[in-house]
Amino acid sequence: MKKIFIAPIAALAIGLASCGGNTDSDKKENTPSEEAAPVAPAATVPGIENVELSNNWTVQGNDQMKFDVNLIRVKAGEPVEITFKNAGELPIESMGHNLVVLKPTVDIPTFGGEAAGAPDNEYIPKSSLSSIIAHTKLLGPGQEDKITFTLEAGVYPYICSFPGHFGIMQGKIVAE
Repeated sequence: MKKIFIAPIAALAIGLASCGGNTDSDKKENTPSEEAAPVAPAATVPGIENVELSNNWTVQGNDQMKFDVNLIRVKAGEPVEITFKNAGELPIESMGHNLVVLKPTVDIPTFGGEAAGAPDNEYIPKSSLSSIIAHTKLLGPGQEDKITFTLEAGVYPYICSFPGHFGIMQGKIVAE
């Protein structure tokens, strides 16, 4: 009978000992002077350290539904200029491209679905204009368009909103 009573007490004692209390070393780890600095937006995007910082970019889309540049690094608070070119050869009706810069919180599949229903507005849904920072015209083969805009620090997706393209034709702009 004594063994049954001692076993739970021993388990409780071991459990309390392993939890420990606040020692001086624990308190030192939580002092404000040693807290980690907030993570910059650029630190959360793999490969950004290998991308040149420039506010003037040229991006091309092709018949394989790909952007030739998928990661752009810019200085926040200054004008950004992107020249977008459709380097493909297929007609605009079957392989038109645009470049749409979206706000960071936009759900891309939802936006892409709404865009597919907006052929009369070059696949830019009027219901989602508040989600768009800037966009080019819908371009056919050999055409180009230029957009200029300014971004606050953050990570901004860009896509082609032609039906079905947004799933593959995506990139990120990192403003730091």
